[in-house]
Amino acid sequence: MLEKGRIIKGIAGFYYVQSQWGEVFECKAKGSFRNDKMKPLVGDYVRFAVVDKEKYKGNIEQIEKRKNELIRPAVANIDQALVIFAETDPEPNFHLLDTFLARMELLGIPSLICFNKADLDTNQSIYKTIEQIYQASGYPIIYTSAKQKQGVDMLLQHLKHKCTTVAGPSGVGKSSLINLLQSDVKMETGGISEKTARGRHTTRHSELIALDEDSFIMDTPGFTSLRMDEYEKEEVSKGFREIYEHEGSCRFYGCSHIHEPDCGVKEALCQGKISRQRYDSYVMMYEECKEKRRY
Repeated sequence: MLEKGRIIKGIAGFYYVQSQWGEVFECKAKGSFRNDKMKPLVGDYVRFAVVDKEKYKGNIEQIEKRKNELIRPAVANIDQALVIFAETDPEPNFHLLDTFLARMELLGIPSLICFNKADLDTNQSIYKTIEQIYQASGYPIIYTSAKQKQGVDMLLQHLKHKCTTVAGPSGVGKSSLINLLQSDVKMETGGISEKTARGRHTTRHSELIALDEDSFIMDTPGFTSLRMDEYEKEEVSKGFREIYEHEGSCRFYGCSHIHEPDCGVKEALCQGKISRQRYDSYVMMYEECKEKRRY
C-alpha cells in the first residue's frame, strides 16, 4: 500500500518526503520518471512505498498532478512568489527584479516584493526610488529589517494560508528573514564578500518549511541572473501589468511599444503612468527574446 506525502527537500538524488502523519522519509525516485522526463520537485504531492520503516527509507512511486511548476527556482504547487532584495548593501538590481516578476506574471502566479535592510537606507533615497518605479505596478511591497526585526509581522500576514516560494539574490538577508518567520528550521546565514561586494550563497537546495498548519514557504537558492528567452517577444508585455494595461490604446495591432507611432504604452510612459525603469526592463527583455529568434 502506498503512502501519501509531500516532498519538502531534495538533495543529490534523494527526496525527503513528509508523510500525512508528519514523519519524514528519505526516498529515491523510481527510474521510470527519468524515462518520462519528469523530475520530482520540492512541493510535489507524491505516493511512496515504505522500504524500511525503522530507518525511514522509501521509494517515490507516483507524482500527483501539479497545480503549477517553476523551473527557476525548481518548485511545484505554489500559491504565490515572494522575491526578496536588499534596499541597500547590495543595492537592488531592478532589471533582475523585473525579470523575476515578469516570469511569475506570465505563469499566472501572484508576487509580492520585500526589500530588506530598510534600516540602512537612512535618508530613504532608495525607498523613494522604489516607490517611483513600482507604484503603478500593483505589487504589494513590504519593507523589513531582519537585523531590527521590523516589518516581519506584516510579512507574515501576507504569507498566511498560502504556500509561498521565496527567492532572491544572495546577500540580501533572505535566510535571516526566514529564521524570523519560523522557529523550527534555522537556515545558514552569510554576509557580503568585501572583495566582490556580492552576497555569498547560503541556501544550496530548495526546502519546504512550515510556518503554521496551512502556511508554508519554499526557500530556494539565490539567483544572480534570469533570462526570458524561452518566451516569444510578443509575450513579454504580458509580464508587465502596467504596460499590458495600455496595449489596447496602440494604433497598430501587435505593436512592440518601441518604434511604432501612436503607441498607447509610450504615451502612458510620457504621462508617468509607467516608470522609465520598468519600460527599459521591458525593452531589454523584448530584444533578448527577439535575438533568440534570429539565432
